[in-house]
Amino acid sequence: MKSTIKSIILGACVAFATTAVAQHTNSGYFLDGYMFRYQMNPAIGNNQNYISMPGLTNINVAERGTLGVSDIFYNVNGRTATFLHPDVSSEEAMSKFKGTNHIGVNTKIDVLSFGFKAFGGYNTMSISARANAAVKLPDDIFRLLKEGVTNDTYNIANVAAHADAYAEVALNHSHQITPNVRIGVTLKGLVGAGNVDLDFKKAQLELREDSWDVVTEAEVQANIKNLNLISSVSEETGNMCIDDVEIEKFGIAGYGAAVDLGAVVNIGDFEVSAALLDLGAISWSNNYLASTDGEHRFTTDKYTFNVDDEAANSFENEFERMGDDLAVLYEVKDMGDQGSRLRMLATTLNVGVKYTLPTYKKLSFGFLSSSRFQSDFSWTEVRLSANYAPCKFFSMGANVATGTIGTGLGWMINLHPAGFNLFAGMDYTCLNLVKPGVPKNSTTTVNFGINIPF
Repeated sequence: MKSTIKSIILGACVAFATTAVAQHTNSGYFLDGYMFRYQMNPAIGNNQNYISMPGLTNINVAERGTLGVSDIFYNVNGRTATFLHPDVSSEEAMSKFKGTNHIGVNTKIDVLSFGFKAFGGYNTMSISARANAAVKLPDDIFRLLKEGVTNDTYNIANVAAHADAYAEVALNHSHQITPNVRIGVTLKGLVGAGNVDLDFKKAQLELREDSWDVVTEAEVQANIKNLNLISSVSEETGNMCIDDVEIEKFGIAGYGAAVDLGAVVNIGDFEVSAALLDLGAISWSNNYLASTDGEHRFTTDKYTFNVDDEAANSFENEFERMGDDLAVLYEVKDMGDQGSRLRMLATTLNVGVKYTLPTYKKLSFGFLSSSRFQSDFSWTEVRLSANYAPCKFFSMGANVATGTIGTGLGWMINLHPAGFNLFAGMDYTCLNLVKPGVPKNSTTTVNFGINIPF
């Protein structure tokens, strides 16, 4: 468990900030010929039937959050170092962190999908693998890491993390109910692979000259089939606590259902659309609970520093050591299997307005508002786009977005002649990379896919 919590607190800053995957590419919402618009609004149908290219149908790679690689890593004397390096001032390091820092990833891999015209409308069927993860970190946790040598009081509250993974089978139908109104619905069956929620409610640390007085409260809920929580006596505090986990064999951890609802209304040269995605829940079995069982209080002298480069707790060893130290703050014990647990999915609301030039219908402009509702991990963005379709087999668009996760430039190109479809784009264009090809900014996306229309 120590290694798990250490990964949440410190490793997340690196791992989540360097790679992630997004469910949809909003740059394609208004783009003609983009075959996966129905995933952002189930009322949007395609003009052609299609079948996916296995493994290449719709690949999204993205980073979304308020922390980037440049917030964690610095160039110090020609070498890459973390913000903990003594040559990086506390003022400079802390200027990069907000009061609450969010890092999140959302994955959707289309294993198989196809679409066809029938039943008076357009239909799609897809099988997908989905995974989501999010972390919330207050700036005090970075201040503790950076300024640990000072005598001070720290309040590391509201540290939280969530992760889940499940398979999805989806059936979609969109239907033109009047000449100007089209509606759509997607029904989804869900099979859960695992779910984990961490809520670190409290960590009050009062630093004295040679010791710390600590009050903590934490809870971990894990829904993973055949999960074993391994406990031992802590060397630091003498408490029986979880220090490792084992999974004997992965299995089905839950079942659920969800629905997408959408509508598109044409009013002259305007097209107004709205959709609610992932309205549903998964009932998870085997809810293993680990907690501090209320407030956990102790005093320790473990948290001391040595500026001597030869010492065991020198900067060279600080990153690894501090991860272990922070894990001690949140020692939790096995509270047993609490039975089943119902957890709602994160729901997304998309609202769009498209205006097509009446004198030049190859050019259109769009406004899209997207909001994701997930308690501590919610986000919102708005996007303005210009879209150009000079001929029947090619379209492209460019856009600018701003919101909770920052600002950025997006684009997409789509080649869709008879029998072939290729698209590529980015919601947040990455202009700077650090070795080995990692985006420097906090938010970036890449979208690519090949499909066969007919």
